[in-house]
Amino acid sequence: MAEAELSMGWGNLIDSVLRVNTGSITDTGVLLCFAIAIILGVVISFVYMFTTPTYTKNFVITIAILPSIVQAVLILVNGNLGTSVAVMGIFTLVRFRSVPGSSKEIMAVFLTTAIGLAIGMGFLGYAVVITIISGAAFVILSKTHFGEKKYKEKLLRVTMPENLDYTQVFDDIFEKYLNKCTRERTKTVNMGTMYEISYIIEMKDVNEEKKMIDDIRCRNGNLTVSIGRVPVNTDEL
Repeated sequence: MAEAELSMGWGNLIDSVLRVNTGSITDTGVLLCFAIAIILGVVISFVYMFTTPTYTKNFVITIAILPSIVQAVLILVNGNLGTSVAVMGIFTLVRFRSVPGSSKEIMAVFLTTAIGLAIGMGFLGYAVVITIISGAAFVILSKTHFGEKKYKEKLLRVTMPENLDYTQVFDDIFEKYLNKCTRERTKTVNMGTMYEISYIIEMKDVNEEKKMIDDIRCRNGNLTVSIGRVPVNTDEL
């Protein structure tokens, strides 16, 4: 009996928090929606700043204010067009910048839009739950090694005179130090007097990297040799 009453109590509490009647809008309700939208938008802004060192002030302000704008539009049109049309209209009005954003920026925009939609429809508790769960997941996944690639492969760039045959000149060195080697690009530099060869390599022993570079420098006339991570497109979805 006690468990049944407790279950009903929790059910009534959730129902009263999540199912706010937006059909009869009061000044207090509007102010409450705006206050919660601003607070949750600022929370998401702090989460974004905490997980993104290269954030911009303009974007942070945008995601802080976006929930209040979305919920305001929903409240305004709710009495005339209906919830379904309002939801479609909100997503139509949300336009991304002409400069493509990163996948993390797009996710932040969609998250704050979802929060604004929930608040505008009166689901204030649901908006809080979205913010807490999504924000926590955002922080945890960003600060852990989830999704990180193990960088076994590296990019080797070698500059050499045009009189050297770059196709086979380093074969014995690569066989000695590398498990894998793929020539990715060849281009001329220094007004066409030199070649710059790019290789994707995988070292047998990372501790022998300096020895390999020294051997290559002896072969290419002590010209530039660089080695680093393979470039990754971090902004793709």
